Order: sequence, then C-alpha cells, then structure tokens
Amino acid sequence: PAEPTMVLRLKFLNDTERLARVRPGDTVGALKRAYFPGQEQQVRLIYQGQLLRDDTQSLAALHLAHNSVLHCHISPHSPAPAPAGPRASADPAHAALDVGSLVLPLFVLMLAVLWYFQLQYRHVFTATATTFLAGLTLLFSFVAFTMYRR
Repeated sequence: PAEPTMVLRLKFLNDTERLARVRPGDTVGALKRAYFPGQEQQVRLIYQGQLLRDDTQSLAALHLAHNSVLHCHISPHSPAPAPAGPRASADPAHAALDVGSLVLPLFVLMLAVLWYFQLQYRHVFTATATTFLAGLTLLFSFVAFTMYRR
C-alpha cells in the first residue's frame, strides 16, 4: 500500500506560509530538495524549537503530525561545511561561541556558589533569602528536568 501523505506548514520569518505535501518516510533532505531546489544548504528548518540538522532523518522519526509547522530560515549565503576533528574551532573568525550551551552550566555554578555561601555564612542570609534560593533551585530543577527528559 502507498504511504499516506500529510501536509506540513512551512512558515517563514516574514509570517508567510507555504504548504508542503510529504510522506512520513521522506527525509529532511528530501523535503529541502523538493521545496527549496538549489538552496538546500541555505535552508534551516526548525521544529518545536529544535534545528533539524540531520538531513537523513525521516519525518516520521521527528513525530511530525498532519498540519505541523516547520519554521524556515533561508540564509543569504551558503554556510561553509563544518570541519571535523579537534581543529574544528581553529579559525576564530568562523568559530561562533555557542552561548546557549553555557547557560545551563553557568546557572548550576551560580546556584552552587549561592548554596555554599548560604551554608558557610548562614547569619548573612535572611529566612526570605533562603526561601527564595530554595524556590529558585526547585524551579530550575523542574525546568531542567522537563527540558532534558525528551
């Protein structure tokens, strides 16, 4: 039996939309080739906040449903392929600092330092400050576990 087709909504930065008819077995790369011919290397597809980097991944593996929205960003120029190995960031002009990957460790470090000071210098922390620190730690833990549980 033929694989059923589904419609995906391709949404662009200027809020325009384009409908794409695909099959769940199609890959991200096939979608780019079909709807952005000649621009495959310039197109970035984002689904639920995640950049779809792997062009060999099937749409079914992404759990896309009928009428799902894929956000599309088309770069004005083609990005250079990322070099492999330890010399990947040897050229500082092309190596962008991924600040997003540093936020979680820095926040954990900040909470650890605050808890250290709370335990070592208990007399400086009021009951309100300690309660706030405990609440912030619980909130952060909840958010971190729900984000990284996927």
